[in-house]
Amino acid sequence: MPERRLEHANPAGPDAILRARLCIGCGSCAAQGRLDAHRVDMALDRYGELRPRGAPAWLREGPAAFARTCPFSPAAANESQLADDLFADTAHADGEVGRFRAAYVGHVAEPGFRERGSSGGMVSWTANELLRTGAVDAVAHVAPPDGERLFRYRLSRTSDELAAGAKSRYYPVEMSEVLETIRREPGRYAVVGVPCFVKAVQLLRREDPVMRERIVATLGLFCGHMKSTRLIESFAVQMGVPMAEVRGVDFRLKNAQRPANWYTAHFELRDGRTVQRDWFHLAEGDWGSGFFQNEACNFCDDVVSETADIAFGDAWLEPYTSDGRGTNVVIVRSARMQAMVARAIDEGRLALAPVDAAFVARTQAAGLRHRREGLAYRLSWQRARAGSVRPVKRVQADTGIAWQRKLVYRTRAAISTWSRRLFAVSRVARAPWLYLGWARAALALYHALAYSRGKLGAWFARIARTPGST
Repeated sequence: MPERRLEHANPAGPDAILRARLCIGCGSCAAQGRLDAHRVDMALDRYGELRPRGAPAWLREGPAAFARTCPFSPAAANESQLADDLFADTAHADGEVGRFRAAYVGHVAEPGFRERGSSGGMVSWTANELLRTGAVDAVAHVAPPDGERLFRYRLSRTSDELAAGAKSRYYPVEMSEVLETIRREPGRYAVVGVPCFVKAVQLLRREDPVMRERIVATLGLFCGHMKSTRLIESFAVQMGVPMAEVRGVDFRLKNAQRPANWYTAHFELRDGRTVQRDWFHLAEGDWGSGFFQNEACNFCDDVVSETADIAFGDAWLEPYTSDGRGTNVVIVRSARMQAMVARAIDEGRLALAPVDAAFVARTQAAGLRHRREGLAYRLSWQRARAGSVRPVKRVQADTGIAWQRKLVYRTRAAISTWSRRLFAVSRVARAPWLYLGWARAALALYHALAYSRGKLGAWFARIARTPGST
């Protein structure tokens, strides 16, 4: 992908990124601020998204290295630049999946991991293997805590602690506490995260030799976008459950008898009961429609964690999609990770088959299209909204796509923005029907545009086939 010159006003501090709607809530700036003795924390805003909170002067200026360590700062190194430094000796470099040594599709053969994970069990297995072999002393990952939020980052030092963090978590989390601990307590650490979080870690390692020495492994997760807390709240409303009664959430309840992409949301309640419902019966059930998406995700161009030592996603291709037991696609970038994976394959502990970059890209085709074609289009019409901080990405602004694709991207962006706003209004008014009525209508419009569903979709399809339409 072509590099772009950094054309931007200097993002002096977190407030500039917040006003530009480019904050993902990773917590890197808050961790740096607290290490400098500032009173900074991460708090949920009215939309259920995590944001840095501190004194006005700190928000204006931020930590000294803020412009170089915020993952969405236009002054920070991009994913390609980071990967070129981190993985310069890799055998393969691809415009969609980045640099890599090897790629695989398959699952963990060793008992227990595949059954506990949302997919093929590779994330938990890799983290556990790093602990088991003594390569790391602790793993920073997301798990259910004992506290107000349903999920938080924590450090696990045993296999049993790691097991509690298995499965996908579509919920806002931040890394400030674990980053503080890593900076304060000597040891070797691995960090598990979505692409922008891993990028934040790599940017921090660039600036801080202590973090560079202590964070010795990064495990990346493929990502479509980040959700706010409102997703769970809306699911609870639609299942007839007060949010205060929810003790635990499984976003992807596993059923080996059903296709892997038939998601089921499963709630554990405080009185011991459970409730569940398939995603396609919920107003936000189509992930790609963008309900409750963090707005910074509109300006992300990394689907497959290009800066991670090893990265994992779901193999969204047949016959793997129909296998309810779950199947991973894995991208290996560092020599250490490749040696570990190759050894486990030889020992029969991993059932992985080699694949190429084109296969990986096909498994993530929708996400990559949204982050390439869709991002190029969004850059052409959202630049003004970003104010003085302009997002600088690895694709150029471009409007040269079909009108129907333009409407799809416009509709996704509108759903992302208005789901946040209307849910906030319905929440204050205690009138969930206000939001849910709109959400179902918006989803029907999106399905008509994207998949030609319903009478409206058939009409759109006829227009698209009309000679001369663009």
